[in-house]
Amino acid sequence: MSTPASPSRRQFLRAAAPLIVSAATLGRAGAVSPNEKVRLACIGVGGQGTSNLRALMGDERVQVVAICDVDSQHAAAAAKLAGLPESAIFKDFREVLARKDVDAIMNATPDHWHSNVAVAAAKAGKDLYSEKPLGASIVEGRAICRAVEENKRVLQCGTWRRSGLKVRMACERVRNGYIGHLKEIEIGVPGKFAIRGGYTGMEAAEAVPAHLDYAMWLGPAAEKPYTAARCHFNFRWIEEYAPGYITDWGAHFLDVAQWGAGMDDTTPTEVSATEVKRRSAGIYDAAESFRIEYQYNNGVRVVMTSTEDKTKWGTRFIGSEGWIYTESEVLKASDDAILRAKLKDSDVKLYESKNHHRNFIDAVYSRGRTAATAEIAQRAATTCHIGAISAALGRPLKFDPKAERFEGDEQANQRLLRPMREAWRVA
Repeated sequence: MSTPASPSRRQFLRAAAPLIVSAATLGRAGAVSPNEKVRLACIGVGGQGTSNLRALMGDERVQVVAICDVDSQHAAAAAKLAGLPESAIFKDFREVLARKDVDAIMNATPDHWHSNVAVAAAKAGKDLYSEKPLGASIVEGRAICRAVEENKRVLQCGTWRRSGLKVRMACERVRNGYIGHLKEIEIGVPGKFAIRGGYTGMEAAEAVPAHLDYAMWLGPAAEKPYTAARCHFNFRWIEEYAPGYITDWGAHFLDVAQWGAGMDDTTPTEVSATEVKRRSAGIYDAAESFRIEYQYNNGVRVVMTSTEDKTKWGTRFIGSEGWIYTESEVLKASDDAILRAKLKDSDVKLYESKNHHRNFIDAVYSRGRTAATAEIAQRAATTCHIGAISAALGRPLKFDPKAERFEGDEQANQRLLRPMREAWRVA
């Protein structure tokens, strides 16, 4: 991957995206009336997008009014699921955001599109359910946070483990000292790409199918020959779009680690990626195996390792008096008494959400916070990104969480913003 010119936050945030109208123009700058349904547009309706669509359709307070996807087959299937006519289908997300009958969007585009859609949506006065990682780079994520804050929007990031009972139970027990003093957090993620469609990454270029707007799929990314192996689910194994499991699963598990460690407002200050292996040929060039060590200022160490041992996938908190492990509906501890213990009235109680999608709609009405706010998601994604940058450069790095820059390392700082074509630089 080529190294971009040094990014400027001011330049990055300056220009306005075309076709976007302000929240004031739309008259939707405040809360949706409790007597109205939340009118939702879904942007990106592949596998994860359709899953989100189904979940949000299950909320009686939601009315899906538009579907947007660069693949007309995906769009048609989603529109049929939502019971929408062809006139409600779009290829260009900007046309969706210009509609006055859209209150909120669901953004499940590929990672390299997250910030373009999210920033434009916030500026257009739309609330957002936006997939993880928050942005495809640190600067992009910060641009989303700023747009959400300045336009007083609600954002729920798709790090849904924040709405899991057993994950919350684990994090509360860690935060309240039930395993003693927290010393280390072990994270396991898959160690081999789960490539769909039988592709190898060595496929030759081919004609773009009529149902796909490939130029729009690429968007901010550099022009590359089309192959079906590049698009849809398998984009995540290509470094230009995403750094593999470092963000794909790391965005979930590092988020849990941050929650349990009480680090939602910061990130590690040191990172070192070792044992990094990539494929020697083909387009799937993200790190496929790795060990990434993170160090926080308070002494807590996090180790994220790729592994084929599925029993290690998840987050294990290790304290001076025991350990606790969680992943989705799994909750284990070194002593069952840790799990049986009831929290005391004086203990820290963490934010409670029982359903990630419904929690988003709750916040759209109340204008309150979500389980996975933009700022929380930015810190988790940043932790992923600094690990990926260390893996790319092959050396340890020091990071300043407040400035969101590497200390004394301009080569690393060149990677705070991934390469983006000028026409699509985020506004």
